[in-house]
Amino acid sequence: MARRGENIYKRKDGRWEGRYKSGVKSDGTTKYSSIYGKTYAEVKAELSEKRVKPTVSAVPRNLTLNNLFSIWFADIRLKVKESTYMNYMMKYEKHISLTLGKTLYERLTVENLNSFIQRKLSGGLSAKYTADIAGLIKSVCRFAKKRFGYEDKSEFMAIPKGKPKGKELLDKIEQTRLNSYLIANPTLSNVGILLSSATGIRIGELCALKWENIDLEEKILTVKETAQRIKNIGGATATKLVITSPKSSSSVREIPLPEFIVPLLKKLKSNDGCYLLSGTKNIIEPRVMQYRFKRILTELNLSEVSFHSLRHGFATNCIAIGVDVKTLSEILGHSSVEITLNRYVHSSMERKAEYMKSLSAIFTVA
Repeated sequence: MARRGENIYKRKDGRWEGRYKSGVKSDGTTKYSSIYGKTYAEVKAELSEKRVKPTVSAVPRNLTLNNLFSIWFADIRLKVKESTYMNYMMKYEKHISLTLGKTLYERLTVENLNSFIQRKLSGGLSAKYTADIAGLIKSVCRFAKKRFGYEDKSEFMAIPKGKPKGKELLDKIEQTRLNSYLIANPTLSNVGILLSSATGIRIGELCALKWENIDLEEKILTVKETAQRIKNIGGATATKLVITSPKSSSSVREIPLPEFIVPLLKKLKSNDGCYLLSGTKNIIEPRVMQYRFKRILTELNLSEVSFHSLRHGFATNCIAIGVDVKTLSEILGHSSVEITLNRYVHSSMERKAEYMKSLSAIFTVA
């Protein structure tokens, strides 16, 4: 007897029919074929053999890179977060579809790819952003190999490396000035900035934070959601603000609150359903907080750093006071300690000098 999902049916003429994926049509969609038999068992056995040894002769040879991107986007649509999907789509539509995307995949060469990457860099894109575009192309090329048996044309593609950035962190004096200002002027936004500096939470996580996520008695902050503005394909507006789960499963976490900030939070507390930054049920989005942070830096005549630098500064300060990397990684919501060490821990010249001074004791002759 046929089971649901097997694609085996008994026909009106008494024969059994089984359908299986036999290849791919010229437009990239799946092609199906059928086998017939007198009994269900006969069809099932032959169908099992077909599925183990799929036919590849129907693999199309006239797909462009745009065709492959279209198939790939359909494949990942339900596998990644909406914000991630829209980020990929935006980069593809803006930088790939109208140029490199028109190339037949079989005619694509590593020289084509590297020339494309070089043009993006020469056009003013940063190495990091260009590397993200290259990463998209590599993902589609790997997909083409896995799905259609194509050669991975990106195997030897050059991925640009970013140059060292300018100043990313406030120095100790600047940190002190900023913290003093925020504590002396405890508005909802200022305490929010202070909270990011003291816990390392991301700007999107801060904006999505509600009072119900802050247990002031147990002194624990729970990160459950993040806010992000993404492209709004087919919508009335160009972009839309979405509230989703954090960046990864590791980003859903509980963070102990430092003692100094608890009294500040208690004075500002609103109802549980309200957002921390507004004190109401209306959310304040990340770009607004970025503007407010930049305005404070200008007012205090501090270095121009990004809001995200608060997260970097938190990580660096934790290492400086002896927090072990595993604990820090969990507080930051990273999936591995390597991410914490490679991206978020910055060593200052002052700290290097202290270590070298301690090392001198080994060479001191009594």
